[in-house]
Amino acid sequence: MNHKNKTKINQLITQWPRGTVATASYLNSMGFSGDLLNRYKTSAWIQSFGRGAYKLFGDNVEWPGALYALQAQLNLNIHAGGKSALETKGYAHYPPPELHRLFLYGVRGQKLPAWFKKDALGIDIVYVRTNLFPSDFAQGFSELKDREFSVKISSPERAAMEMLHLVPKRVGFEEAFLITENLVSLRPSLVEQLLEHCNSIKVKRLFLYMADAHGHPWLSRVELSRVDLGKGKRHLVKHGKLDKKYNITVPKDHEEVAL
Repeated sequence: MNHKNKTKINQLITQWPRGTVATASYLNSMGFSGDLLNRYKTSAWIQSFGRGAYKLFGDNVEWPGALYALQAQLNLNIHAGGKSALETKGYAHYPPPELHRLFLYGVRGQKLPAWFKKDALGIDIVYVRTNLFPSDFAQGFSELKDREFSVKISSPERAAMEMLHLVPKRVGFEEAFLITENLVSLRPSLVEQLLEHCNSIKVKRLFLYMADAHGHPWLSRVELSRVDLGKGKRHLVKHGKLDKKYNITVPKDHEEVAL
């Protein structure tokens, strides 16, 4: 390897955040050709992370480092949310030592790259493409820091609504109910903004139902006059009972919110 190439690889290794993926397109844009990347692979400086992506040789890359590439290099509007964001922030009813299923949320029509898959990351991936919130609505996010980088994930307020969007098909009613029990310190102003911009009547009613059932004190500070809760009933579960306050069906063995 000549001096020029040695300098380039040294620069690359120095600038590469540990624990992250680098996409081929991003590396190409920095002046690293496909031939040069192949030479780096042969010399054991880097190794493939699926087709079209790389990691530093021997580096340990987990889902945050792969998500970093989606956000920082490919500029995809994709983030970790729902149950994953709540578990990461310690709001799960029984927090696992590590995530076993990653819930990602993105806009409709946006695909995950082929290299972002279960086999490479060792975790189940549920990718939800939804218009639950407008694509340009930038509220309800926080940062997850990991070693030399950070990624965008949902705040607890937004994550709770994203989780409820998947009830009951992907997330069980009782599981969601247990998780929302822990949400005792949500920010009323942000909850209010999210409810105003949420496009799902079901999610808004279910969110309020669960917050009410748990008696969360922040709920009384949320101004609901500008929140559209729609009309008519919403059937969430088969053979359930109607909660008359929020006009949704809940499991029969579930206690009804007092009117």
